[in-house]
Amino acid sequence: MAQEHYPHATAIQNRVIPLAMKGIDIIGASKSGTGKTAAYILPLLNKLQKVVKPDNKVLRAMIIVPTIELADQVSRNISTLSKYLDITTVKVQGGSHKSTQLGKLKQGADIVVATPGRLQDFIGNHKITLEFIDTVILDEADTMLELGFLPDIKNILKHCKRPWQTMMFSATISQNIKKLAKEFLRDPAIVEIHDRRDVVNAIKHRAIKVDRKRKAELAAKLIKESGTAQVLLFAASKSSADEIYTYLKAQKIWTSLIHGGLDRGARAKSLSLLKSGKTQVLVATDIAARGIDIKALPLVINYDFPESTDDFTHRVGRTGRAQHKGTVITLLTIRDYNRFSKIEKHLKLNIKREVHPDFVLTDTQPRQAQPRKKLLREKKGYIDKDKKRREAYAKKKPKRPGLKKR
Repeated sequence: MAQEHYPHATAIQNRVIPLAMKGIDIIGASKSGTGKTAAYILPLLNKLQKVVKPDNKVLRAMIIVPTIELADQVSRNISTLSKYLDITTVKVQGGSHKSTQLGKLKQGADIVVATPGRLQDFIGNHKITLEFIDTVILDEADTMLELGFLPDIKNILKHCKRPWQTMMFSATISQNIKKLAKEFLRDPAIVEIHDRRDVVNAIKHRAIKVDRKRKAELAAKLIKESGTAQVLLFAASKSSADEIYTYLKAQKIWTSLIHGGLDRGARAKSLSLLKSGKTQVLVATDIAARGIDIKALPLVINYDFPESTDDFTHRVGRTGRAQHKGTVITLLTIRDYNRFSKIEKHLKLNIKREVHPDFVLTDTQPRQAQPRKKLLREKKGYIDKDKKRREAYAKKKPKRPGLKKR
C-alpha cells in the first residue's frame, strides 16, 4: 500500500475492508477521492488469490460500472494493486472492438470489469458465462440507475448463481439504491462515511450572477483570471458543451471536450490532454465526467446549472480530492436563482452571490421579499406571550348562543 502512495487507510477503507473480508454484503457511500475503489479491490484480491488456478481460470468476480472512463480507472487500479499476484482482469465495455474483448475472455480471466450495455450484449449472445461468479460489485450504482441501466443490472445479476457477495458503492445512498439493495443484497452492512454536505464543505465556493447572453464571456474571463493550469467546466447537454468548447477555443484558451456523442478514443484523448498539461480546460457533461479522476484538480466551473443536488455533489467531488484544495465557481442566470437556493438548503450551505465588476447585470432581476424589522416587543418575546394569552383566553371563553331563525 505504501508503494502506491497509501500510507494510511482512509475512513471508507477502515470500515469496508473488515466487513468485505467476512463476506458480508455492503452498501458503501463516500465522496470521490476517498479510496472507495481500493476499499473493495483489496479484499477481493485477498479472496481470489486463495482460489484462483493459473491453469484453469474462470470468472469469479464481476465489477459493473456506468462509464468507459470508470472502467478504465478501476482496471488500472486492479492492475496496480495485483501486480505481484497471478490474477487477470478483462474489460468488457463499449467503444472497443468486441473481438478483442472476446479474445481475452477466451484466454481466461479472474475478474471482469464491465459497463452494463456491453456485458448484457455478451450475455444475450452467450459470449460470456457468469456461473462461477461469487463476488459482484456495483460501483457508482446511483449513476447506473439514473442512466436507466436497472433492467440490465437485474438481468445480469439473475445470471449469477447464488449465494454470492454483493457490494454497492456510490457517493450517496438514494432511495433507488435502497430498493435495489432490498432485492439483491442479504442483510447488507451500511457504511456511510458522511453525507452530501461533507463533500462540499471542504471546498471553496463562489456563486456569480451573470446575464444569460454574457455567460460564455464571463466563463472565459474567469478561466484567464484564475491562472489555473487545469479547469473542469460542466455543461448541461452535448449541444451546450459543443457551444462553450467552440467559444473558448476562439478566445485562445486551450480546450478539450468530452461527452457521450464522442467515441471512446476522442474522449480518452481529451482527458489525456488535460492530465498532461497540453490543454487547460476540459468541457464535460455530467454523465461523461463520472469516473474522471484528475489528481489535485484545482478548479471546477458549473457553466450550466446541474439538474439535481446529487449532480451538484458529483461535480463538486471532482475537486478537493484526497485533501487537496479546490474551488468551485457556479454561474447563475436569473432562472437558476431558486434552484441554487434549494441546493444550498439541502446541503446546508450559504454561498454569497457575487457580480463581476465587468459584467453589470441588465437582465430583469426577480423581486425578493425584504425581511420585516422586528418590533422591540417581538425581540424581547412579549408578542409571543401575548399571542399565547389570547389563544388560551379564546379556548376558555364560552361561546355565545346563535340567534334563532324566525
